[in-house]
Amino acid sequence: MSEGELENGQLFFAHETPRESQRRMIDDGIETLKEGGFLLAAAPTGIGKTAAALASSLTVANHYSFGKEIPKILFLTGRQSQHRIVVDTIREINNRIPQGFSKIKLVDIIGRRSMCKNVDSKGRCDCEQGVTEAERRFLRSGLEEFIHSKPMHVDQVLKKVENEDICAWATSRDAARSTDIIVCDYNHIFVEGVRESSLPVMGVELENTIIIVDEAHNLPDRIRSGLERTIDDQVFKWALDNVVEYRETLQQTETELDIPESKRVREAKNLEKQINAILMNEGISNWFREKEFENSESRGDDIRVQTKEFLDVISKSIEGVIEEDLGEKDRIGAMVSRLLAVEIDEEEDSEDDEKNDCTRLAEFLEICINYENNNALALVFDKKEISQDPRITSHLLDPSVVGGPIFNQCLGSILMSGTLFPPEMYSEILGIPSERANCVEYPSGFPLGNRPVLIANDVTTKYTERRESMEGILEHIRSVIINTKGNVAIFAPSYSMLNEIHDHFDNSWTGKLILKEDQGMRKGTLQSIIDRLREQRNMRGAALFGVLSGKLSEGVDYPDNILNSLVCVGLPLPPPSARQDALIEYYTKKFDRNKAWKYASLQPAVNSILQALGRPIRKKEDRAIIVLLEKRLLGQRERNCFPEMQRMQTTSPTRTAERVKSFFQM
Repeated sequence: MSEGELENGQLFFAHETPRESQRRMIDDGIETLKEGGFLLAAAPTGIGKTAAALASSLTVANHYSFGKEIPKILFLTGRQSQHRIVVDTIREINNRIPQGFSKIKLVDIIGRRSMCKNVDSKGRCDCEQGVTEAERRFLRSGLEEFIHSKPMHVDQVLKKVENEDICAWATSRDAARSTDIIVCDYNHIFVEGVRESSLPVMGVELENTIIIVDEAHNLPDRIRSGLERTIDDQVFKWALDNVVEYRETLQQTETELDIPESKRVREAKNLEKQINAILMNEGISNWFREKEFENSESRGDDIRVQTKEFLDVISKSIEGVIEEDLGEKDRIGAMVSRLLAVEIDEEEDSEDDEKNDCTRLAEFLEICINYENNNALALVFDKKEISQDPRITSHLLDPSVVGGPIFNQCLGSILMSGTLFPPEMYSEILGIPSERANCVEYPSGFPLGNRPVLIANDVTTKYTERRESMEGILEHIRSVIINTKGNVAIFAPSYSMLNEIHDHFDNSWTGKLILKEDQGMRKGTLQSIIDRLREQRNMRGAALFGVLSGKLSEGVDYPDNILNSLVCVGLPLPPPSARQDALIEYYTKKFDRNKAWKYASLQPAVNSILQALGRPIRKKEDRAIIVLLEKRLLGQRERNCFPEMQRMQTTSPTRTAERVKSFFQM
């Protein structure tokens, strides 16, 4: 293999010849990573971005000196199906690597609760219970050898150990020390607690990593969710129950062993006094009642509360309760440490793997302390139902406060998605240094005529016009269903509108099998829907009803062109809320008013539609017609949020029927 082939990514490319867009993405990736930069790739489905990103990253990691050992490549993805694609791609690369070159080693890791047989609320498993240290070393050594023998999907590792007393999760983390690529979830990097407990064990230093982020359009919200916690006014009572149980267990053990009172017992007693003080003087109860009244007097369903105000209530309640009294921030911080130390026995038949209430409360307080003087965090109070306890939720508004320092530490990164659009927006939101960002939109190379997009100019889901548009929306949907040869997917902007639309359709007149998405659908149910669509494709067809940004419109692949038509109803702008108001206010101060509206509301709504548009067309030969039932999408501001595509207007359900019928006659 020539020097040129080593440098242009050919050594680490999984196939014989890259496509044009793929070749460009490989070249861009190599040039960007060589300079320690960040490639933000808006790369449509089907161009082979996984293979391109791996070829670029492996080439740079192995052939350009960074003055240290060869960097580790972290491939981050939120979907387990994508894990398998990465593993299969590395196998193809290894099959093509000539003799004399080292094969790529990989470890695939998912969450501990999915890899261990039983995990308690403190995140501990019993996989190796009763195993001696010598046996443990022997079993782990054998499993590590198995993992290193060739790229293994996590399912293969779990199958290997299903009848053995060995922890697949712990062993996989140990095995990661000797691998080139680690495939894992975003949380391993972008959630502080997971990062600090996981990276050192895997021998990973951020300063010596290249990070690939798959489906990177999800990363801002995934970072935000890492700091989202909710507590209600009952959590203090439940936490007190946990502390009493913990303290009594410790005291009983010490009595049986006839040993003096330990520091753990004294700290438990102090914590018990503090929580009792919070409950007894009704400071926290009064505060929740005050906020409940303010919320009822407001025009919305929720209100924003000040982080410092909440912390002041806690601090004043526990002031002077124990002998060791510190300043306000340190006082609550010490209480957090005591809360995190609480351990309770769980019911053997309990299926609830949530954190205990002391941990829940501690994490919430810790977030409040860390962001007390930072407007990037908003606390929101709500009570949406009469039967619901009032609660407060922490919302991180600015992902860059987490993402920026991480991207600044690593050697470089490739962030990619079919809807990473516009990539410049994601660069700003995630805190990627502008001087190191290379933002590129790649063409799919697919014939535009294979996916024509019709936009209806006569209907909208805008709140003030929704009622008068509903009959037109239903007629457009009927037009598509009747004239589609094969399967149709209809995605609504919310579950309430989904139910309203679905109620107007049944098997008797459509001639198609009706399928509907339900909230909280399990993985097995989703797969059964795919199987039924495959069955119906060459029969009478099916009409699948789901929601934009739901599992069926974003998290599912529809292989073999089993979707023939797609209807997206409306523009799923986020509803008014205290959290949304806080986000727009924050972005207005950070950027400007126009960017704030685009970044916080409009572009995320359009990207939900773009995600749905990517479902039917998975390869060059696929064909499907798209109908967007929302006249607002014809506005200039909204048009600027879309990448290049073949778009046409439809003026009525009759015209839609003609267009759809003509598409299937071609």
